[in-house]
Amino acid sequence: MTDTRNEPGFFSGDMTAGDFVAANRIVLHGPLGWRDVAAVADGAGLDLSAAARGRIEAARRIVDALVERGIRGYGINTGVGALCDVIIDRDAQQSLSRNILFSHACGVGDPLPAPETRAIMTAQINNFAHGASGIRPETVDALLALLNADVLPVIPSRGSVGYLTHGAAIGLVLIGHGEARHGAERLTGREALARVGLEPLVLEAKEGLSLVNGTPCATGLACLALSRMDRAMDWADAAATLSYENLGAQAEAFAAVPLALRTSPGLRTVGARLASWLDGSELLAASAGSRTQDPLSLRAVPQVHGAVRDQMEYLAAVVDRELASVTDNPAVAGTPDAPEVHSQAHAVGAALGLAMDGLAVAAAELAAICERRIDRLVNPLVSRLPAFLAWNSGVCSGFMIAQYTAAAIAAECRRLAAPASLDGGVTSGLQEDILTHATPAAGKALMVLDNLERVLAIELLAAAQAYDLQPAGLGRATRTDALYRRIRARVAPYADDRPLNGDFTAMQTILQTTRP
Repeated sequence: MTDTRNEPGFFSGDMTAGDFVAANRIVLHGPLGWRDVAAVADGAGLDLSAAARGRIEAARRIVDALVERGIRGYGINTGVGALCDVIIDRDAQQSLSRNILFSHACGVGDPLPAPETRAIMTAQINNFAHGASGIRPETVDALLALLNADVLPVIPSRGSVGYLTHGAAIGLVLIGHGEARHGAERLTGREALARVGLEPLVLEAKEGLSLVNGTPCATGLACLALSRMDRAMDWADAAATLSYENLGAQAEAFAAVPLALRTSPGLRTVGARLASWLDGSELLAASAGSRTQDPLSLRAVPQVHGAVRDQMEYLAAVVDRELASVTDNPAVAGTPDAPEVHSQAHAVGAALGLAMDGLAVAAAELAAICERRIDRLVNPLVSRLPAFLAWNSGVCSGFMIAQYTAAAIAAECRRLAAPASLDGGVTSGLQEDILTHATPAAGKALMVLDNLERVLAIELLAAAQAYDLQPAGLGRATRTDALYRRIRARVAPYADDRPLNGDFTAMQTILQTTRP
């Protein structure tokens, strides 16, 4: 893991305390980057620097001053949503914070997995650490304690048009309600807090709103999506080289000079990676030049995979900008002597919704070209290999139906790639009359990535099977041979002797936990 000690959020080598031990901790000093959030989602610990804690404390003093002076602030001493003009007396402001959590905790569906939950909590803490939310330090400390002990709120995955429901499920645990998980164990909110040595919090003015507000839900999920896409792009390049070595024929297909005629950093990166993977291949040397040009699913790998990498650079910048932004509403500023409260629309995640829709399209594009390469590997009309990669064609069907599965999953990717950010809708009595669906867009992108990994797993297994059926005597490239041996160490050659779906699952696990 890269040490980014000189960056605003940086890694520390200390081990975490408590039940959950991680190899690294990340210290939140300035804004976290998406890789930081993904690292915490994968198990790293999180701490606040003194400067970050100071910003949180200063913002809380401003909220206290607003309350003391009776300065109107949305969700501080007013109702929320369409009730924003209802003034809340000081004596009722604690009740407002508590009631916001109960009324907003209306998500449904299966709970989010642990990495998604950790990512959202990390993005929440990052948002508070900007020092514009006004949440109390002890509330942030409770979130950190739960996160670092891996005692995680149960967050229903569905029912959000942008934010609110996910954050409410987290907030409920802080006040001793809701549910949490510690490994396979289910806990009440009160039991979860006791597990980390805390009593239920009594929330003060604005805290209930801050816990449900902003874009941390979408941002956290987006960081996970970027992390998985980053890994999947490397596997897509590797899978393409295995397929190309089995099928390719064009001489110098990925030579740097002709590829440089097109301006694209991603294209150059992919071209160099493919050339490195295929260097020294006897299989390619034997067939080089026997075709004037190869089919697009092989020849256009640098152009297609490279375009996806270029898109990823842009999408990562969008997510990092979101992490560097205050997304609470209202935001507080000024000093306790001159407190300011600003009601803006920073909680609207339009940029994230568009970005995650873009990531879903890019992942679907990779799945599409991957499925086309699978078809060429199994199709005896073009592969020059035994039909459907079967050991005994006719008696055995080999990978015939595996390609059907890949085609179905690639088609599902195309359906899921329809933009969530355009879904629209009207809520809260016309007060919130445009919705950008950032959290659903991020969740949908993760679904497409699940499918991309499945299609890549099928391509890698089909390519390994193709190697097994190649005529003897011609060697693979050094890197493709090493990957082939890694695959075969986990998954045996296929001879119609077992259901293939177990092999797909085993290969997908390799994709999700390692790099090629």
